[in-house]
Amino acid sequence: MSSKRLFQSVAEQISELIDAGAFPPGTRLPGERELAERLNVSRVTIREAEIALQAVGRLEIKTGSGVYVSEKKPEVAATLPNASAFEVTEARLLVESETAALAAHNITDAAIERLGELIEQMRTGDEQAANDADEQFHATIAEASNNAAMIHTVNSLWRMREDIEEVKATYEAVCVHDAETRTEEHEAIFFALRDRDPSAARNAMREHFHRLIEAMLDATERMAMEELQAKASKSRERFAAASKIA
Repeated sequence: MSSKRLFQSVAEQISELIDAGAFPPGTRLPGERELAERLNVSRVTIREAEIALQAVGRLEIKTGSGVYVSEKKPEVAATLPNASAFEVTEARLLVESETAALAAHNITDAAIERLGELIEQMRTGDEQAANDADEQFHATIAEASNNAAMIHTVNSLWRMREDIEEVKATYEAVCVHDAETRTEEHEAIFFALRDRDPSAARNAMREHFHRLIEAMLDATERMAMEELQAKASKSRERFAAASKIA
């Protein structure tokens, strides 16, 4: 897969069509099937691109009505905060647990089916595909909450996860070791949402992030130890070199 994910490329194409006047502000976009045929991609990719464009204010997804071009000009993306991986994950725990509970009340059969497809994608053994599925899994739950503030917040937190270098490095250090566990946790969230059980959905999401925080602590400790060992090794080399000169 290229460094630019397919849905991001499609999102750019839709944005260009909007800027060119093909889809004026306030108008309804063509359906997923029509856009998929027009852009030669799957309907799933169109859906992912639309979610991404909603997160930045270019589109508005109205449940039961369709997808509309925003009448307001999107604001320039705010500068990301100087947040640590623990702060981002703590915020995700608090926000996404309640988002999952709200989604359990509102989720559609189509969204549940989509979540099931994403879990299968996590099992393929393809690390990039699994990471993409992880992102879309959380975005789909946010979308199912039918709460614009929740959707924006969840997408903003994911942007921090991906675009703050220290946060991204910590997540990568953790996720490379826990693919099977991560999939099982997402499956527990899926089952709770499928049962339309808000309490179970909230608890499953909390368990997912609690375990992730513990794994981050272990990874941080491991990275600190590796850094210390590397410094000690360099000191030994300098000492050995100095001894030879003496």
